[in-house]
Amino acid sequence: MATIKDIAERAKVSPATVSRVLNYDSELSVSDGTKKRIFEAAEALNYTKHKRQPKLHSGKLALIQWYEDQEELEDLYYLAVRMGIEKKAEELGIEILKVTLESLDEVQDADGLLALGKFSSKEVAMFGKQTDNLLFVDFDAMAFGFDSLVVDFNQGVTAAIDLLLSKGHSNIGILAGVERTKSEKERISDKRLAYFREKLLQENLYHDEFVWESDFSVDGGFKKMQELLELEVTLPTALFVSNDAMAIGVIRALQEAGKRVPEDISIIGFNDISVAKYLSPALTTVKVYTEWMGELAVQTILESLQQEAPVPKKITIASELVERQSVQTI
Repeated sequence: MATIKDIAERAKVSPATVSRVLNYDSELSVSDGTKKRIFEAAEALNYTKHKRQPKLHSGKLALIQWYEDQEELEDLYYLAVRMGIEKKAEELGIEILKVTLESLDEVQDADGLLALGKFSSKEVAMFGKQTDNLLFVDFDAMAFGFDSLVVDFNQGVTAAIDLLLSKGHSNIGILAGVERTKSEKERISDKRLAYFREKLLQENLYHDEFVWESDFSVDGGFKKMQELLELEVTLPTALFVSNDAMAIGVIRALQEAGKRVPEDISIIGFNDISVAKYLSPALTTVKVYTEWMGELAVQTILESLQQEAPVPKKITIASELVERQSVQTI
């Protein structure tokens, strides 16, 4: 830590002057130029460049996913992010070492760990014991002291609702997602539901009876909408669905029951997975740039390997509304 004397020598003034300037002594009469030199000297001497870490020694990054192969096929979101990670790693000549909770010791053979998906506090602690070079992708681990790369759900949900409002919808519902961590089975809240509620409360259009939940899967969306139709529940004129996989299931259940989308109910999804544009009707959705998100994850962890940061960072990426045929004006 720099002393008053150090600052005085650098600014070419007396230690007493430095002390009085740094304490904002109102009775001290010195020029702005002198104050500027003192403050700049203090900043320069107290700024510590963070030590550089060794460059890549193995050319290898570990990857742990909470989704298994079958789950990836049911929700293409994580498949797309993983493909982005693997694509960027291949471009840079970096090997991706896939690990599991049971094989975490292998992380020590890699330069860092990418954790893709949602994890419990216990799992986060386990990863942190294996490496200091850790980046969570699609999970906010800032509170645990680790770098994170996340999607701005607030922006995406707001864009979706604004579109529905512009189309004349005032009865808007949500099918939110339910998921749990693998090992601890901790329930993970769907942040889209919180932002949905906040936005519609502001508009004085929130209806608790139009809030439902299901698994983040095609089957989850299908079964929930099938259940609602069998119970003859009054449906809203528009339904925001927390991911495209669920939205696909919702549309299928509606069509099997003789309901028309968007004539009877408008549907809007989230993620814009590759199949969304091929549905009938093509799905209006919030696009997350998943492959680029994976590429950015690799770039981010490589940058952190080159220079240690004083605090963890969180990178939040925006989304984009893609309007197709599943939403209509009423």
